[in-house]
Amino acid sequence: MSKPTFLQKLAHEILHNTENVGATTLLNTVVILPNKRAKVFFLEELRKATTHNVFAPEIVSIEDFIQDIAGIRSIDNIELLFEFYHVYLSVTEKDQQESFETFANWAKTLLQDFNEIDRYLLEPDKVLKYLENIKEIEHWAVSVEKRTELIENYLVFWKKLPEYYHALYQYLLNKGIGYQGLIYREAVENLNHFSENNTRQFIFAGFNALNQAEEKIIQHLLALGTAKIYWDIDETLLNDTFHDAGLFQRKFKSEWIYYKTHPYEWIVNDFTEPKNIHIIATSKAIGQAKIAGSLIEKHITEHPADLQNVAVILGEENLLLPVLHALPESVDALNVTMGFSSKNNPAQLLLAKLFKLHTNGLSRNPNSYVLYYKDVLDILTHPLIEPYVNARELVNKINKNNYTFITHKKLTELQSESHPLFEMLFRKWDINSVAVLENLSQILLQIKNHLSYEIEDEKITNAFVYSVYKVINKMLTYFGNYPNIDDIKTLQAIYKQIIDVAEVSFEGEPLEGLQIMGVLESRVLDFETVIITSVNEGKFPAGKSTNSFIPYDVKRELGLPTFKEKDAIYTYHFYHLLQRAKNIYLIYNADSEGFDAGEKSRFITQLEVEKQPNHKITFHYFNPDVPNIAYQPMVVPKTARVLTRLSEIAATGFSPSSLTTYIRNPIQFYFERVLRIKETDEVEENIAVNTLGTIIHGALEELYKPFIGRLLTSSDIKSCFPKIDDEVLRQFKEVYKEGEIKKGRNLLAFEVAKRNVSNFLKLELDLLESGDEVQIVALEQTFERTITDSRLPIPVLIKGNVDRIELRNGKIRIIDYKTGKVDQKNVTLKEWNGLTEDIKNDKIIQILAYAFMFEEHAQGREIEAGIISFKNLKSGFLPFQFKPDKTIIDIFSPEIRENYLDEIVILLQEIFNTEIPFEEKNH
Repeated sequence: MSKPTFLQKLAHEILHNTENVGATTLLNTVVILPNKRAKVFFLEELRKATTHNVFAPEIVSIEDFIQDIAGIRSIDNIELLFEFYHVYLSVTEKDQQESFETFANWAKTLLQDFNEIDRYLLEPDKVLKYLENIKEIEHWAVSVEKRTELIENYLVFWKKLPEYYHALYQYLLNKGIGYQGLIYREAVENLNHFSENNTRQFIFAGFNALNQAEEKIIQHLLALGTAKIYWDIDETLLNDTFHDAGLFQRKFKSEWIYYKTHPYEWIVNDFTEPKNIHIIATSKAIGQAKIAGSLIEKHITEHPADLQNVAVILGEENLLLPVLHALPESVDALNVTMGFSSKNNPAQLLLAKLFKLHTNGLSRNPNSYVLYYKDVLDILTHPLIEPYVNARELVNKINKNNYTFITHKKLTELQSESHPLFEMLFRKWDINSVAVLENLSQILLQIKNHLSYEIEDEKITNAFVYSVYKVINKMLTYFGNYPNIDDIKTLQAIYKQIIDVAEVSFEGEPLEGLQIMGVLESRVLDFETVIITSVNEGKFPAGKSTNSFIPYDVKRELGLPTFKEKDAIYTYHFYHLLQRAKNIYLIYNADSEGFDAGEKSRFITQLEVEKQPNHKITFHYFNPDVPNIAYQPMVVPKTARVLTRLSEIAATGFSPSSLTTYIRNPIQFYFERVLRIKETDEVEENIAVNTLGTIIHGALEELYKPFIGRLLTSSDIKSCFPKIDDEVLRQFKEVYKEGEIKKGRNLLAFEVAKRNVSNFLKLELDLLESGDEVQIVALEQTFERTITDSRLPIPVLIKGNVDRIELRNGKIRIIDYKTGKVDQKNVTLKEWNGLTEDIKNDKIIQILAYAFMFEEHAQGREIEAGIISFKNLKSGFLPFQFKPDKTIIDIFSPEIRENYLDEIVILLQEIFNTEIPFEEKNH
């Protein structure tokens, strides 16, 4: 960079001020930065700035420094929530105590308010009493005698806030722990004692907004001459009284007594330098991630050794994973430095699925512990589990055998290969919460042990797993100390509440490679190329959303920060990112509709309106790459290997259904018959139509089997009725395997199957009693016949399974059962030309194929072929009819056969024609 960065300038300043005094001065210097992450960058700048070995100064974050003054250990939000609940139970009467789940809903907000009150050194009783009075005034309209119990309880809650505050404050103080605000308040109280015993020199650097406690501490040390402070503000932003980026520093510059006699360091003039600002509008979050990835790829191509000067700043943390996936493979070094909500953490999602699996299992039947197949598959196919638990065979068994609900015992039997992680995942949960948490802790440890620190993706996954592991261990400690909360549902509720306040912290090696960080993590750092995502109103800046019980006007009156101050903080961060950068890319979501609708940030408008002479601003709108043709149908040429496979099929037999599959979609025929690709098995939770058809076919075959080869009698059919229930049930179990058939839609399907079989038998009985003479010839039997034609390259075997063949009143009748609705028009043909071109003729093609195959066995008898539709049983047998004019031909005569074969040969010619590829049909 042509001008030094803030940290470079700071390093030179500190070394210059101490070089004449000796190395010990540097050793007695404490540098306080806004966050921990800047420490490594600053140390690197110190190293570059020195020509000989020196002792590095102590470098700490402002929070650690103030914690040192207070002498109190900081606790995180999870531990604080647990401690507060303990205090809450101790000061609340037993009949008024709420469950942890309900308590946490309001406690998280209240703790934030306590924190703000303390950080700004306000009198808690005054603020909390103020809130109570406001709530009392809101209910003035309701006379005391008319107040309901709900209103009274509501007002009691506000009255108790001071008690909650003081009880919690004192309790934490006694334990030597505290939240940020408590530590800040205690640090101010301890400031004189700290100063008297201090011999070190303090340097505060890179700050912007300060709370009252921070202001008081820094001003106190400045007044004693034991501290210096270096700001980083551009004069353009500082001198513009309307510019929010300089809001806080204008206040400090004018109000602090120190600046009456000391210069304000440092005011720089970097923002007006030449900059290329690219404002990029795109669609949705994924569009932003892809653009960020392509910009980095372009930068690597143009400047291969300069990636450490590039930063991707995520205005919205949810973009982290899409951006990581969008990065080019050429990014060989990567540093993620940001907080990431645990809600979207893959390890958290796994635990949420485990809670669902086991709580549902316990609620169904605690004794047999029945697990729902979807819950089981969700666990087995989770990306953190699948690579390490060899469960592919188990997944296939569940799908193939239709296990809808699986007992814990059965699941263990089905898993042929024992695996410790599998045992932990599906171990029956105890009602004891500690045992459950210990199990979850062990699961996370097992996953962590499988992850590698060498692979970039797995390093990030490891951070995800470890963050949830810490949450579980904190819960273990709490449940161990407070065994009165011991119920799985309560445990699940508490886990949900706690995971909301947990966060994954990514901290990597920042000195090389691409930097990906959040907005707050970018403080005091300068980059030459900056890519900022989610530069949308409501995202960057965050907008007016507030999570506080203290109303806006009260905050203004008391001097607490409101959304205006928060916006000013983000404005400073935004402009600081731009301050020394040369190439800036601002990406925002331009979609104005939908769930993730976007409006460009006011920051973009501000850059346009207040454009600096040396700033080159360009606007781009990136649409996703949409091909001219939305979908290109698949085309597969017929190679020599394909023809060889077609010859094999011709020898083994084309089934009538394979011919109709080709007519419906040649590509489907290619996949199913040429490549022999089957659809993967999936659990059929609700019985599909084709499964129901298979069950009905099977039941009728078994019921009619004893009567093959002899004349049917009425008593034969009557003897079948008592057997219907058992036979249909047996078919269900055979076809539907372990699927649940005793409840829900499947029970209805079971009843439908029985009704269809019963109605068919009634139809049969009526016809027999009306004088029909019927002899069953074959049931579900396979027949075949070869077509030899000079127009075909080879003889073609037609082979298929016929549902039923009978001799009825002297005629051969070939019957195909259909579970769906079929009418006479569906099996009536007016002309032969184009028979195989229209899929509407599929039923005609099938039944005439059956007639053709059986013709040689008919011994000269007339043949009629048709369909019995279970959804149209009242129409009875629906025969094929050729109806060119007013005459109807319904017998499979030689003329019908020849016309039919001519059309089938045309179809087969097309199938074997090398000039005609298999081409996908779009219906």
